[in-house]
Amino acid sequence: MKNRILGTVIAAAALAFSVGAQAQDAIKFGVAAEPYPPFSSKNAAGVWEGFEIDLMNLVCEEMQAKCELVEVAWDGIIPSLQEKKIDVIWSSMSITDRRKEVIDFTEMYYDTPAVFVAAKGSDIQISSEGLNGKIIGVQTSTTHADFAQKAYGDVAEIKIYDTQDNANADLVAGRVDVLLADAIALDAFLQSDTGKDYEVKAQAPDDPIFGEGVGGGMRKEDDDLEGKLNTAIKALLENGKYNELAKKYFDFDISGRSS
Repeated sequence: MKNRILGTVIAAAALAFSVGAQAQDAIKFGVAAEPYPPFSSKNAAGVWEGFEIDLMNLVCEEMQAKCELVEVAWDGIIPSLQEKKIDVIWSSMSITDRRKEVIDFTEMYYDTPAVFVAAKGSDIQISSEGLNGKIIGVQTSTTHADFAQKAYGDVAEIKIYDTQDNANADLVAGRVDVLLADAIALDAFLQSDTGKDYEVKAQAPDDPIFGEGVGGGMRKEDDDLEGKLNTAIKALLENGKYNELAKKYFDFDISGRSS
């Protein structure tokens, strides 16, 4: 009898430990391994930093959750989510109808326009006629690549890059005539010594292909996690912590919400 009671106690303790361990499992936030300043990049010490990294930490603090950053190649980030290698895509992913067919999104947590960048003093015109025969550099698996192909694919060469840094490098090397990318990401390039001879030529027109701002991507069945993330994002917007963080990186509102 004592052995049976002891066995029951041990089994109950093991079950409690298992439930407790599951409760402590870290939420895995997938971040593209490629640098994307000022949103996410590694510093000289190899530590991830940037607006999205800081926002991730605030969101996890608000949820009182243990979180883990997982590096994933950008062009494999949705498969990594579906294969449960990560739980959330937190990597400047635009909320688009096409992506919503396969994954769900949190509420938007930032929104910035797309812009065209080319050499200062160049007379390049951002139009079908002006880009005829030109080479447009874009990063793979982005709304910018989709728009460039849709709008100019019949008149220009659309050159696809694995990272934005490589696209920037080819602009400087003269292998690309114009870049199309996120305004803030390109601003970091324009403010650098390498990009000082380049400038914004035009903002991309409004188009549904650019989506509804940037949000965190999740598996469709993870409704509980989606609810917790949305509650945390909303709380940060309401308690002022979002704006306090954003002001460290930007001198304008990137929340995508009217004041």
